[in-house]
Amino acid sequence: MFSVIFPGQGSQAVGMGKEFYAKFESVKKLFHEADEILDFSISDLILNGPKEKLDLTENTQPSIFLVGYSIFQILKKEFNINLNKANFFAGHSLGEYTAIACAEGLSFSDTLRILKIRAKAMQNAVPKGEGGMLAILGSSVEKIENILDQNKKKYNCYIANDNSNGQVVVSGNLVDIDKFIDDLKLNNIKNIKLPVSAPFHCKLMEKATITMSQELKKFNFKELKNNLISNVTAEKIDNSLMLNDLLIKQIESRVRWRESVNFMINSGVKEFIEIGPGKVLSGLIKRINKDVKVSAINNEEDISLIND
Repeated sequence: MFSVIFPGQGSQAVGMGKEFYAKFESVKKLFHEADEILDFSISDLILNGPKEKLDLTENTQPSIFLVGYSIFQILKKEFNINLNKANFFAGHSLGEYTAIACAEGLSFSDTLRILKIRAKAMQNAVPKGEGGMLAILGSSVEKIENILDQNKKKYNCYIANDNSNGQVVVSGNLVDIDKFIDDLKLNNIKNIKLPVSAPFHCKLMEKATITMSQELKKFNFKELKNNLISNVTAEKIDNSLMLNDLLIKQIESRVRWRESVNFMINSGVKEFIEIGPGKVLSGLIKRINKDVKVSAINNEEDISLIND
């Protein structure tokens, strides 16, 4: 049994997908189609940068989707590797949209349009410079929950990502995050401020939730070809009618990635294939369970790692 997984924000890099773009006409076609849909040359930004512009949320989200979706499609069309045979699909935050599109629950063009709206809504939910995110290393999610709970009167921070054993990400206003860091120091817990411009996956994203609840109604979800594991529930989504509600909830909910991976492993999955830029999810899975096989497909050479 195997699962296909799709990365989220933070996996982007200038030049991602360049090898596939140069070699395959079908990838060029998708990139140029995306240029037309988004009304600017996202292909030039992905291939040539600058990094500062690529790292803007409104550009990062459609860029990562475009690269992941393109790789998925050429595996099927050019290499006869049909990943729709997978037992499960799962994506980390933004990656959930790539998973849905690759499972044919949304069209390529609709996914791009939704992500353009989603990225702007998330970026604008909190004034720039007021919110942030903090990665906490070497501590359990239970311990972090305990610290946050005991200090509710001092600050309001929220667990945004339960990524793996020993990696938790917290969101909040920067003033509150600084107070929280002081308590982490008292407990000798390592932490790193993340280079993000907003406090994703927490209550501070309320304005984005309102926007997405209005906008998602305009799009039609089709029945998924693959079992999808939800970020919100860490369980299988039974039908496409649940997608709209779960994607709205996803904006403010924690990404339950560790639990999602464990759900798939407990269901019999022995192999994970990461489709998209970088190897972030592969690293997280190895921290969750060292015994499973993990492959990340970033270039043509990586394709030999897949046993179809």
